[in-house]
Amino acid sequence: MSHLSFMLTLFLLVGLLSRFQLGNSQLVFDDQNVVEAIGKELAVPGWGMNTTDFCSWHGIICSSNNSSMVERLDLKGFKLQGNLTLISELKALKFLDLSNNNFQGSIPAAFGNLFELQYLDLSFNKFGNLIPSELGKLRSLKALNLSKNLLTGAIPDELEGLVNLQDFLIFNNLLNGTIPTWIGNLTNLKVFAAYENEFSGDVPVNLGLYSELSLLNLHSNQLEGTIPESICAKGNLEFLVLTQNKLTGTIPDSIGNCKGLSSIRIGNNKLIGGIPKSIGNISSLTYFEADSNSLSGEIVPEFAKCSNLTLLNLASNEFNGTIPNEFGQLNNLQELIVSGNNIYGEIPTSVLKCQNLNKLDLSNNKFNGTISADICNTSRLQYLLLGENFIRGEIPHEIGNCVKLLELQMGNNELTGNIPPEVGHMKNLQISLNLSHNNLHGKLPQDLGKLDKLVSLDVSDNQLVGNIPPSLKGMQSLIEVDFSSNQFTGPIPTFAPFQKSPNSSFLGNKGLCGDPLSDGCGDLNGYYSHKVSYRIVLAVIGSGLAVFVSVTVVVLLFMMREKQEKAAKEAEKAGNIDEISSKPVILVGNVFVDNLKQAIDFDAVVKAVMKDSNKICIGTFSTVYKAEMPSGMILSVKKLKSMDKTIIHHQSKMIRELEKLSKLIHDNLARPIGFGIYEDVILLLHEYYANGTLTQYLHNSSQKETEYKPDWPTRLAIATGVAEGLAFLHHVAILHLDISSGNVLLDSNFRPLVSEVEISRLLDPSRGTASISAVAGSFGYIPPEYAYTMQVTAPGNVYSYGVVLLEILTTRLPVDEAFGEGIDLVKWVQGAPARGETPEQILDAKLSTVSFSWRKEMLAALKVALLCTDVTPAKRPKMKKVVEMLQEITES
Repeated sequence: MSHLSFMLTLFLLVGLLSRFQLGNSQLVFDDQNVVEAIGKELAVPGWGMNTTDFCSWHGIICSSNNSSMVERLDLKGFKLQGNLTLISELKALKFLDLSNNNFQGSIPAAFGNLFELQYLDLSFNKFGNLIPSELGKLRSLKALNLSKNLLTGAIPDELEGLVNLQDFLIFNNLLNGTIPTWIGNLTNLKVFAAYENEFSGDVPVNLGLYSELSLLNLHSNQLEGTIPESICAKGNLEFLVLTQNKLTGTIPDSIGNCKGLSSIRIGNNKLIGGIPKSIGNISSLTYFEADSNSLSGEIVPEFAKCSNLTLLNLASNEFNGTIPNEFGQLNNLQELIVSGNNIYGEIPTSVLKCQNLNKLDLSNNKFNGTISADICNTSRLQYLLLGENFIRGEIPHEIGNCVKLLELQMGNNELTGNIPPEVGHMKNLQISLNLSHNNLHGKLPQDLGKLDKLVSLDVSDNQLVGNIPPSLKGMQSLIEVDFSSNQFTGPIPTFAPFQKSPNSSFLGNKGLCGDPLSDGCGDLNGYYSHKVSYRIVLAVIGSGLAVFVSVTVVVLLFMMREKQEKAAKEAEKAGNIDEISSKPVILVGNVFVDNLKQAIDFDAVVKAVMKDSNKICIGTFSTVYKAEMPSGMILSVKKLKSMDKTIIHHQSKMIRELEKLSKLIHDNLARPIGFGIYEDVILLLHEYYANGTLTQYLHNSSQKETEYKPDWPTRLAIATGVAEGLAFLHHVAILHLDISSGNVLLDSNFRPLVSEVEISRLLDPSRGTASISAVAGSFGYIPPEYAYTMQVTAPGNVYSYGVVLLEILTTRLPVDEAFGEGIDLVKWVQGAPARGETPEQILDAKLSTVSFSWRKEMLAALKVALLCTDVTPAKRPKMKKVVEMLQEITES
């Protein structure tokens, strides 16, 4: 605390002491003076402006018994900072919510004196140091949320005194030590979430034994030992999440006692043994994820009794046997993932008849049957992954019935025969078509060229013959191709995706010529007759070039060395040796746009991100800087936060993903133009957009001024553009991790560009990485189901977009104290009819009252926003449909 702040606090306390009142032989604070002092210390916006009645100020509710005593204080989402100690003087306080602010330092120990407190939420701040043991004195406390801070050390044993505690949330901190056994003795405990910390030791064996535990989430710690038998002792558990730990032993048979269980996530541990047959008792089971363990035995048919099962992930284990035919009874099953096991037999045709099946991943097993002709008769499949098996026979012509497929993986099998032309009927195929490492022969079908959305095509390591068909130029979305190790002949068609591919994509085809191969086609008729003479000429020219290049390299190296020595001497004279040696050096970097390579200087980029004055904003995943190049070009540079440094260990994959995204062109996507890596820091380069973000456009003070110009057509165009960008991302199977108005950039013509796309791709939700579960989304935009599933989904993206659309329509922030306690923008809008409010009281009146046509369009857009933010994910429209609805509004 600064000296000035300390003096101010001392002065306020002296003022308070002078106004003590003596009653019943006790000193009692005047809550109004305390509140006024808190308002000054924390600079709470709006307090004291319109009335002196402090009980009517935002976030304050006074007691019904004593109107001068504050009972509830809700200051969430104000980005406040300052000294909180004064709050401890509000002795009647029962409810305190300070979440989503910028408070730092230690949690005040004086909060332990709020003996009436029942609800305490300090989450999403920057509190550090230990959890104060004094909180153990809050015997009335029912909910304690200290999540998403920087807290360290162990859980203090003094908290054992919180005998009435129902919700205990401490996730996403730096807490360590063991999880105390006494937590299992809290008889009222219903929710315990301590995920993403550094806890070690065993999971307490008495968790759930004495309490009505409904949610247990301990993922991403260092926990060992077994899954306690006790967790289902009372049978009330609904959500069990233990992923990313070091748990051993077997899945307890008592799991079947939890008949209300909806989600079991125990992947990425060291569990052994089989799946207990008691799993069939859990009729409410929706998610079962046990991937990346050492589970074994056969997959039990009892799963078929779980009629609500939508996702079953048993990947990367040691299961054997076959897929039970009974799985065909799972009408709600959407994803079946059993990759990386030892499962054999036929591809399960019964599963393919599941009406809602979206993803079937049988890859990397020992399946040895054939592909059935009715593989897509009744299926809604979007992902069919059959690679790395022993599947034999021909690809059936009926494969063309898989019209909804986004990805088809059949590589590394024993398939024979021709590639059926019906493959070209799968018009939605876009992520990948992989038929590599098989025994396919014949020519490539001309109809492949109809796959105009396909991004990756791999037919390498087969026995395919003939020319590469010119009709493949119709595949306008291609980024990756591989025709290597076949028997193709003739010229490679002149097509940008082919010419930009590495020559390795075409090697191993003796008769193939043209770019990017070094062999030019020349006069193909005379090529073979003059082959020997051409070789002699090329050899002579090659020898001459080799000598020339060798001499040139020696001269250049000598000049570079001389230049470096001269620079070193000059630096030494200037006394700058330490500064030069300590300056970060770009280890790997590239600019994807050829005509920008000369304009971008990586040294200038690094210098820019070293200065706080260049900081533009801080996002969920990155800090953004403005970087001015010596060439005059201005860049926007994203410096990834430390939590994402894990991508460094997969550097080559990261670079490939960035290169792909740089080619993923859409008018409403902000794509990376380059990257740089130094030490363990990743920098992503983007164009700079002077009009800033949609957040700034909607909520800056300039928008509130009297000369403000109504801009509904611009806003509708922005809303439509954002929807089109997101629809395209979903079209190429990319889920966005953080849709918000802050991640929508506006160019000079106010064209919207969805940003942070490359972050979404680098942190791929399909990998189930732990970091996603804690940070996917910005406050106010996160869909309600995310709190339970912790999974990023397409319907979740639609919900977040709906919030952005409501922002555009209302000019309201997603979270605003004016909405009332626990109410966000979505709930505020949905609750308007109950409050007796008309649409005009919800919509931005500066827009809706301009003209009848604008009002009509805004009401239509409001209907779209309400559809997008429906509480039931399945009822939300797809982004493609959202685009169509918004376009209809524009056209009308």
